[in-house]
Amino acid sequence: MKIATFNVNSVRKRLSTVTQWIQRHTPDVLCLQETKVQDSEFPLEALEATGYVITFCGMKGYNGVAVLTKTKPEFSSNGLDKGPDADGPRLLHVVVQGITIVNTYIPQGFQIDHPKYQYKLEWFARLRRYFSRHFSPDQPIIWCGDMNVAPLPMDVHHPEKHLAHVCYHQDARDAYQKTMSWGFEDVFRRLYPDRQQYTFWDYRKPDALQANRGWRIDHILATKSLAKKCTAVEVDVNPRKEETPSDHTVLWAKFSI
Repeated sequence: MKIATFNVNSVRKRLSTVTQWIQRHTPDVLCLQETKVQDSEFPLEALEATGYVITFCGMKGYNGVAVLTKTKPEFSSNGLDKGPDADGPRLLHVVVQGITIVNTYIPQGFQIDHPKYQYKLEWFARLRRYFSRHFSPDQPIIWCGDMNVAPLPMDVHHPEKHLAHVCYHQDARDAYQKTMSWGFEDVFRRLYPDRQQYTFWDYRKPDALQANRGWRIDHILATKSLAKKCTAVEVDVNPRKEETPSDHTVLWAKFSI
C-alpha cells in the first residue's frame, strides 16, 4: 500500500496539482488537509474523473479534510466524536483493505499566549482519547496529516529561534509525543533517523524554499506492527516548486501488507 499526505491549502486552487500527482504516482490512498471548501462546493466530479473514490468533510473558508482511495473504503467517519465539539472538518477516518487510516489537520495554535494554542494542546489530548476509545495499538493503523508540530530540533530550521513558536514550543511537542505514545511510530524517522527533511516552507517568505528554511510538520505514523512493514518513505518537493503552490508538499510512504 502506498499512502500519501498533502496539505493542499485549498483543494480548488491546487486541483491540477492533486490530479497530476495522483496520475503520476498512483497512490492507493491520498490524504488531503486544509481543503478550504464546504461540501456543496467540493470539486467532486473533477477528482472522481481520476478514477479515485473521494471521501470528504469540509466547511466554508478553512479547515477541511479528504481521502482519495483506489477502492471504496470499507468504513468512513469524520470528527473526534459525535456532537457540537466533534470538529469534523479536522479528522477523517477510513478503512481501506483492512487498514485503518486516520487523516488529521491539527489546529495550528496561532500564538502561545492565545486560547487557540490551549485548544491545540487539548485537541491532542482529545485525539489520544479518541484512539483509546475506538482502536487498539495491536491493530494496523496509520495516522497521518498536517500535525503542526516539528518534533525534533532537526525538524525545523534554526530551532533556537523558534522555541516560542506554536509548532515547536515544548508544550506542543510534548502533547504530540504523548498522543504518539498511545502506540504510533514515525515511519520517516524509523527509516531515516538522522535525515533533515522538511515538508513545509512558508510562502510568505519568497526565498524559504531556495534557502531550505522549512519545517517537518507533516507526518505519517503507524502502529508498531505496521511500521515494521514500511519499506519506503519520501518527501516529494516538486509540488512546492510549482508556480502557485501550497506552502506544504507531499509526503508518501509504502507498506508491504
